[in-house]
Amino acid sequence: MPFFMDIHYKIAGLTAEGIAEAHRRDLEVGPKHGAKFLEYWFNAETGRAYCLFEAPTAEAGEDAHREAHGLLADEITQVNAGR
Repeated sequence: MPFFMDIHYKIAGLTAEGIAEAHRRDLEVGPKHGAKFLEYWFNAETGRAYCLFEAPTAEAGEDAHREAHGLLADEITQVNAGR
């Protein structure tokens, strides 16, 4: 299954607690859309966040974000693991 990295360029009021809760909701809702959220990174100062997920399509991750918390990514890119 493909991997995707999404980028949220500016989430207003981004906090560690808020992004952790959004990720928790992604984990809950993701399977319903065929998406498995693996990891996230963020910078509270800039409001930027990144999410790594595995899904059949980028749209599956977007649909999960929409249902889980409404924070849609500005960009989604298919990526390959560099292990």
